[in-house]
Amino acid sequence: MINVPLRKIIHVDMDAFYASVEELDNPELKGKPLAVGGNEIRGVVSAANYEARKYGVRSAMSGFLAKKNCPNLTFVPPRFGRYKEISQQIRTIFYDYTDLVEPLSLDEAYLDVTTNKKGNPSASLIAKEIRQRIYDEIGLAASAGISINKFIAKIASDINKPNGQKTVNPEEVLQFLEDLEIRKFYGVGKVTTEKMYKLGIFTGKELKEKSIQFLETHFGKSGSFYYHVVRGIHNSEVKPHRVPKSLGAERTFSENLSSEVFMLERLKNIAIELEKRLKKANVAGKTVTLKIKYSDFTLQTRSKTLPYFIASKALIFETTKELLYQDELQDSVRLLGISLANLNTKTKEKTLEKTIDIQLKFEF
Repeated sequence: MINVPLRKIIHVDMDAFYASVEELDNPELKGKPLAVGGNEIRGVVSAANYEARKYGVRSAMSGFLAKKNCPNLTFVPPRFGRYKEISQQIRTIFYDYTDLVEPLSLDEAYLDVTTNKKGNPSASLIAKEIRQRIYDEIGLAASAGISINKFIAKIASDINKPNGQKTVNPEEVLQFLEDLEIRKFYGVGKVTTEKMYKLGIFTGKELKEKSIQFLETHFGKSGSFYYHVVRGIHNSEVKPHRVPKSLGAERTFSENLSSEVFMLERLKNIAIELEKRLKKANVAGKTVTLKIKYSDFTLQTRSKTLPYFIASKALIFETTKELLYQDELQDSVRLLGISLANLNTKTKEKTLEKTIDIQLKFEF
């Protein structure tokens, strides 16, 4: 037994959510390789069903490459409004069991059922019941991981996908983590995995053999995180109201753009969309980042931090315009995006627009 606070945490992860919703609404798509987003000429795959994944089709892959890997692939445009609607229905089910629900995205969430509304002492049975209700009431399959903390529950939910669940009981935690491949540790990405391999770390057991000094030397602040989680120590609570670190909007274009004039027109529209999202979240931010993806898929970001909070499309666009002209473009552009970080989610300070009379005026 490990000497840490024992909670009963469930991580619910919908199986191929976007694609599954499309199959739900259009049964003719079932059983066929399906990609949401992009197409064989332009765009990027947002999600793929399991039939498409057999051919190596993955999210963030170009539509051209996805079609090359899977000639029979069907593309459908994303319908985020519909996905959000279904996500709300799923969360309604979650709230029947606990108010401690922390959504990570539209298709996954943590639930703390240590004390729950059903009075059920078994988190595994609760997870099974939730998954069954999602299937019966909505028609979608979900997977789940159950354990003593968020970190392990997140890893466990991926083990028996699709349409399965995995429970890691308290007495199983240490052995589970020692046996786990390092690439499957949540938070250890591709680059970190390669670095760990070079250091002779391939499993949790080998990670556990390293001192905290060794890990901090090679991985900085993350070293302490790795040192503790491999010992089953992760005390982050399920937070019902997750605070976003940034908000953004982006667009992929049907044809590459090579003129800044055309880019500015697109950026105005993106700024309008970002303003809507900021108003909905009731936040403002100080750091504006311009995201540029070139025709060769090279990604570049340019950022500027202001001394005040902004949320209006006018100020967002003005700052983005400066960033666009900051350096010469390397190539024609296929995607542009704007994001706002350093949000006032903690201080809720008044934005610049509320404290001074703005003289900037644009045609939006």
